Amino acid sequence: MALMTNLVLKLKVWKDTRGQDLIEYALMAGFVAVAAGAVMPGVASSISTIFSKISSVMSVAASQS
Repeated sequence: MALMTNLVLKLKVWKDTRGQDLIEYALMAGFVAVAAGAVMPGVASSISTIFSKISSVMSVAASQS
């Protein structure tokens, strides 16, 4: 019975697409930031700082769970 319950939960997670939009927007923001860094070299250090801060916040959040 536990195997069947586990399989049903995996299928529900597979079909869940609620976070898809957020991931797409994050990828688009990343692409825009990379393009801005390539076009304007002066902005590259600021973009690097922002991504470093985001990375550190995400690693702290991941370690708490």
